[in-house]
Amino acid sequence: MDRIAAIRNVEDALAAFERGEIDLETMEERVQGILRTYATEYPDDGTRAYRASGDPRADGLVVLASDRSEARERLGALLDGDLDFEVEPLT
Repeated sequence: MDRIAAIRNVEDALAAFERGEIDLETMEERVQGILRTYATEYPDDGTRAYRASGDPRADGLVVLASDRSEARERLGALLDGDLDFEVEPLT
């Protein structure tokens, strides 16, 4: 899914919420699904989504990187600290 498609899908979810067709929880689920799809569907350029686990501050965070080392660097920069966490590619 490209950026424009993701934005359109988010707009559709917002519009459905505004029209009263869906509730907040449903809208949140749709938007989360859209963002997860956007973050994990990339062309074969070597970029992948990686999820952190371990330290509570890092647990569940997802970044895009070309490999595990770069993912750890990006997470470390985001969290601004020396944390103990692992990274695994999302499938």
